[in-house]
Formats: sequence, structure tokens, C-alpha cells
Amino acid sequence: MKIKEIPKVERPREKLIRYSSNRLSNSELLAIILRSGKKGENVIDLANRILRKYKAENLPNLTYQELKDFSGLGPAKACEIIACFELGKRLLKGKVAELYLKPEDVWKELKDIREHKKEHFIIFYLDSRNQEIKREIISVGSLNANLVHPREVFEPAVKNLAAQVILAHNHPSGDPEPSEDDLEINKRLAEAGKILGIDVIDHIIVSKGSYLSFKEKGLL
Repeated sequence: MKIKEIPKVERPREKLIRYSSNRLSNSELLAIILRSGKKGENVIDLANRILRKYKAENLPNLTYQELKDFSGLGPAKACEIIACFELGKRLLKGKVAELYLKPEDVWKELKDIREHKKEHFIIFYLDSRNQEIKREIISVGSLNANLVHPREVFEPAVKNLAAQVILAHNHPSGDPEPSEDDLEINKRLAEAGKILGIDVIDHIIVSKGSYLSFKEKGLL
């Protein structure tokens, strides 16, 4: 099947534009780099054949000669693949995703807001392995249910394909015990997460010297 015969919404480039790169398979991402296949083989089939032979985890370490000699590639495509992976290696060098397994990890990470005079409500967006995809400050000021809306919390989660989230905020008073507003916000967001299939795995209140985990207290 020629690439033009594939429905437009299923073509790799169109899928990336519409859904973001996180939704594409390894073969689809590789197909975008390759741009075209060869006579009698579309670019997706070519990408699949490359991955079957070399495996995705080995691609960054393949030599120019190995790629150039692969049927359907040649010098230009071999150079493009090597350049893409080399650029990725350089940009990601020394960059390790944070892993959050316990409330103390979040408390340590939020040392910059523990002593703030205003409450900061922060969301950690995580993948299924508890690694941070992104974090975002949702509101600053005295918290109430109107300021922290489920839409503001979960829109970035959907956009970044987060599997779960950790809610966190500071208490300037130094007392990490939850207020009535804290309990109400937690309830609303946990319910919204269930509807969307995005787990709220904890809500952590931090202060200068301590923290409280809703999960550990049985409040989730």
C-alpha cells in the first residue's frame, strides 16, 4: 500500500500534528525521519523492517555503514538518522527524569516554596512509572475550590499524556494539617481524575519542616 492510500488521519506526519509525538509508535516516528520508502515498499513498512532487524533500542548506536548498506536507505537517509540521534543525545545528556515514589521525595523537591508567604498549588504530571513529565503551578494565593478548577489541572495532563498526577501545595502557617478547602479541592480533583482515567496518587501539603500526605492519612 502506498502512503497516499493510507487514510490521512493515520499517516505519521498528520498524526503527529493532530495528536502530538507521544501518540506515535516507534515505526511512525522513524517513518517521519525517513520521509519516503522505496519502490514497492512504503515508508512505514521500511521503518518496520529496520526496527525488526536492529530493534529500537539499538538505533542510536548504529554506524553510518550499517545504515547505508540497509536496503532502502542509502547515504542520505543514513546521515539523517544518525544526525537525529546524535542531536538527541547531546540535548538530553545529563538530563534524568525525576522519579517520585514517596511523599518525602515531593517535600524535598518543593524546598523553593516551603517558606513562601502565599499558598502555591502545584501539579506533578507523571507517566505510568512515576517519572515526571512536567510540573505546573496552577494557582498562587489563598486556596479555595473556585481557584483550583479540574479543567486547569487535567487539561495539561491530557495534553502531555500523563498517566497520574500528584497534587501539592504549601502552608505558609507551618502547619501541614488540611483545611476544609483543602479537603474539598482534593475530593473534586480525585473525582475528576477518575472520570478521565488519570489517577490522583497523592496530595501533599508541605511546610518548612514537615509535610502531610493525603494518601498516608487515608484521605484519598
